[in-house]
Amino acid sequence: MMKAKHLLALAGVVGMFSASYAIDAPKPKKATAKEPVDFVNPNIGNISHMLVPTYPTTHLPNSMMRVFPVRHDYTTNRIGGLPLIVTHHRSESSFNFYPYQGSESGIKPTITLSYDQEKITPYRYKEYLDEANIATDFAPSHQSAVYSITFEKPGAPYLVFNCRRGELKASGSVISGHQDIGNNTSLYIYAVTDVAPSKVGTATRNSGVSWNGPVSASLVVSYPTGTKKIGMRYGISLISVEQAKKNLDREIRNFDVNAVAEAGRKVWNEALGKIAVSGANDNTTTVFYTSLYRTYERPIVISEDGRYFSASDGKVHSDEGHPFSTDDWTWDTYRAAHPLRVLINKQGENDILNSYILMSEQTGKGWFPTFPGVSGDDHAMNSNHGIAMVADAYAKGLRGFDLARAYAACKASVETKSLLPWSYTPSGELDNFFKKNGYIPALKPGEKETVANVTGEKRQPVAVTLGTSYDEWCLSQIAQDLGKTDDANHYLKASYNYRNVFNPKTGFFHPKDKDGNFIEPLDYRMDGGPGARQYYDENNGYVYRWDVQHNIGDLVKLVGGNEKFVDALEDMFNTGYPVSRWDFYAMLPDHTGNVGMFSMANEPAFHIPYLYNYAGAPWRTQKRIRSLLDEWYRNDLMGIPGDEDGGGMTAFVVFSEMGFYPVTPGSPTYNIGSPSFPYIKMNLGNGKYFEIKAQNASFTNKYIQSAKLNGKPLNQPWFKHSDIANGGVLELVMGPVANKNWGINSPPPSAAPMPM
Repeated sequence: MMKAKHLLALAGVVGMFSASYAIDAPKPKKATAKEPVDFVNPNIGNISHMLVPTYPTTHLPNSMMRVFPVRHDYTTNRIGGLPLIVTHHRSESSFNFYPYQGSESGIKPTITLSYDQEKITPYRYKEYLDEANIATDFAPSHQSAVYSITFEKPGAPYLVFNCRRGELKASGSVISGHQDIGNNTSLYIYAVTDVAPSKVGTATRNSGVSWNGPVSASLVVSYPTGTKKIGMRYGISLISVEQAKKNLDREIRNFDVNAVAEAGRKVWNEALGKIAVSGANDNTTTVFYTSLYRTYERPIVISEDGRYFSASDGKVHSDEGHPFSTDDWTWDTYRAAHPLRVLINKQGENDILNSYILMSEQTGKGWFPTFPGVSGDDHAMNSNHGIAMVADAYAKGLRGFDLARAYAACKASVETKSLLPWSYTPSGELDNFFKKNGYIPALKPGEKETVANVTGEKRQPVAVTLGTSYDEWCLSQIAQDLGKTDDANHYLKASYNYRNVFNPKTGFFHPKDKDGNFIEPLDYRMDGGPGARQYYDENNGYVYRWDVQHNIGDLVKLVGGNEKFVDALEDMFNTGYPVSRWDFYAMLPDHTGNVGMFSMANEPAFHIPYLYNYAGAPWRTQKRIRSLLDEWYRNDLMGIPGDEDGGGMTAFVVFSEMGFYPVTPGSPTYNIGSPSFPYIKMNLGNGKYFEIKAQNASFTNKYIQSAKLNGKPLNQPWFKHSDIANGGVLELVMGPVANKNWGINSPPPSAAPMPM
């Protein structure tokens, strides 16, 4: 970014040039100040390093209506039609359509189209179909959207609609229908065009169009020759076609894409404007606001006029004044996305927790959901970290949900539901072993799996043991809040079960067989089969070495004290691949974004850079977090190191660029890192603000020289939620050389001692 004096000098040069050679040239217009949404670049990360890229999603915050281009990947120059509604995070569009001009024999249920001039913002999506000479323009509302399609060629225009598992029908200017989206859940659509069709038919794969009926899974609607522009507005619903029409009529009553886009722009600026940042360059600001935009993609609110369809029991319910939310992968999002919402959207987080409590009750099983989706809980990954969401929200003062009901569901998820990864079955053999011995046993080399319900995701014994230890610590916090002292003591003691798989000889968490013996030999970098799932999960032993979010202080002691702990962290960041990179990623494709054996691409690693704070070396956290942000989060097509998971990863960026992070959801504390901006102002609601003033902050000036919190000197690398809950100011003086004495003697708090 140019310094002010350089800009003035450049202005002088330009002025002299203009005076000599372009006296009559019009004066340039004054640049319009950017608003938060103008910094959002939906294309960041659209090319993945290994697995799933980000998607350039157009939607309003946490809304049902979401779309992104119907294409294989960013680099293709062809799309498979135009999207109408994406119901599940990063899934294909449930309905789509394509505009067409030409001979009827060229019409098929689906075709690919060449495109150009694509422009995507959070509130608008434009495409030019260059071979077809058709321009499209789209803008969404919450449960509805509007398209404008402009045809440049002569001849009759067509719109060809498609759904894979359902039917569509046309009646006059109305197109409606439904599609099965799984688990006895249907999506309904009601669309209206501003031009009356001339005829309606069915697209066939081999013989063009059959003009013999208005009902089809691939509906062709022909419009009068000479029609140059067609407007289409449509609503969607999980309840009925009639409700889809109500949603449309409530939100969009004409075909004005500009008006809907402007309304959406305003909504986005209000949402993103809850955090104001300034003082950094445009690339840093773009990464920040794009990351914040991604945290609003999920969960989605599916209440429709006070009612919602629940896939948990297949019924339509009243939401009783609490908007119902779903589509959330809690293993990914509990770490940062939910804690961020606790700060900037308390009512939204209360509503989400109410929704998940209802889901657990509606299933009849009483288990808290793990991956709640539009068509039901997907039961994915390991452990049940929705428990952490409940503990974190309550610890930070949220009271808009029933803690006792939440606790009943959370407790049942540990006691009566199996801990097996990717399972939705009652407790069984391995669960009984865990309750007796305090760890999940690994299979010995060559030992065959005999336990029923173990899926292709394997046992993940270390990951499950560590994750459940943390979940049980969260249960102990909730039980304590409810006055259930016996439960609190029981789960606090159980939260130390991670010790049962700690290998004191190596300082790593190590798989142990049913006889209590460590599996040997073991390479912590590579062993465990595909995704290391025989022992860990998606990440190797180096990442899971630090997976004790609730008791880092005890982990420091286990590893051997501050100096050895810091050395172990440094060793992880500096240990190279044991094999070629392609062989490493063939075995561990989720383990991207590598710095040594650290994986910036996967959620269990997010808290690791902050752990130096617990071992007397906060300056190393400041150095490491800024280098990781600079290396892996950039304003470009590969600017995300791994699966973003709808806010799971980018919430880490939002926190880290602000300079603090919730290492332990469930604990009302935050670790301090190194802010990317000299000034940050977060709207906490109810007229309360938290400000961070980081004097001299820049990429060079990344080190904290001194600090104040609410006007008082702060010499610790953490602060309490209560310090900022009613507003506050964190003042930091930043510099280019580390102050290695700041904050070294006051580590963040960890779990209470184990009860005797």
